[in-house]
Parts: sequence; structure tokens; C-alpha cells
Amino acid sequence: MNLSSKIESILFFKGEPVSTKQLAEILNVKEGEISDALNLLKESFKDRGICLIKNDNKVMLGTSPEMHEVIENLKKEELSRDIGKAGIETLSIVLYKGPVRKSEIDYIRGVNSGSILRNLMIRGLVERKSDENDQRSYLYIPTFELLSFLGVSSLEELPEYDKVISELKKAVEIESEMFEEDSQALLDDE
Repeated sequence: MNLSSKIESILFFKGEPVSTKQLAEILNVKEGEISDALNLLKESFKDRGICLIKNDNKVMLGTSPEMHEVIENLKKEELSRDIGKAGIETLSIVLYKGPVRKSEIDYIRGVNSGSILRNLMIRGLVERKSDENDQRSYLYIPTFELLSFLGVSSLEELPEYDKVISELKKAVEIESEMFEEDSQALLDDE
């Protein structure tokens, strides 16, 4: 598989901007080779529905400007639908446990929450910010617009906030204890 195809796969998988330096490290090549491959990739996207978006030393896949009207119609349709039970679950986790990583949301819900988070971000209910402790992941937090819509000036004003936080802490403690017991049992079996 050629370098351009590998880059395309990485950008598709990541779904977010990736630096040319990071691409070079992942693919174990020089940045100059990445630049050449990106130019080829950009050329191959002509007259297609996707394009390569560059900003400084970062690149990502995006939709072609010609597809603007189609994408806007899809957004309007998506925004007009109810967020559903999965959206409410995810939104509740972000409100009561946030800032929270996607992996934590997935663990709590027991399913992949990527599309739900995307939908909530499009609606302006949730936003993501860089995780200072782990540059490879993001933290999800409620937006000011959501708090305003809910009529609260801080998360502590949410219904039964203290009770929910207390229950979450208990659940985490129980989970930790169970994990430690299971780990110890495995060690004892060896």
C-alpha cells in the first residue's frame, strides 16, 4: 500500500487534525515524504466528495466545498430529530461526571458513544477540549448554551447533583474493590 493511502486511512480513522510530524512518526518516514504524499492525496481527491484540509502543519479529511448544501441539509435533518435515550444518557454522563473521556462514557454506557457525542456537539450541547494529562484524548464538557437552556448557572444546581455525584463515587469505589479482588484472585491462582 502506498504512503498516500496509509495517510488517508490514518486521517479517516482519527477523524481530527493530525500533524505532519505525527504522521511521519506513525509511518516511520521523513516529514518531506509526508508532504509529497499529502500533495498526491490532495490531487487524488479532485472531483470527489472529500478533500484534504491543511492548517499550519496539521491536516485532516473534510467534505468538499461543493458538498456544502448537501451537508447543511443533513445537519438540519439531524438537528430536527429528538436526541433519544442514548443522547440523554450520554448528556447526563457529561453533565454529572464531566469533564469526562469518551472511553469513560463508553464504559458507563457499555457501547461506543462516538456518534452520539458527535450529534451532541453538532447541536451545541457538548464540547470537547484537550486533556492536559493525555494529549491523545479529549475531555467532554457541557456547553454554556446547555447550562443556559437548563436554567442553571453552575453544574451544582442540577437536580440531585450531590446525590448523583455521591452515588457515582460509591460505584467507582465498588468497581475498584471488585477489580482489586479479581486481580488478587488471579495472582493467588498462579
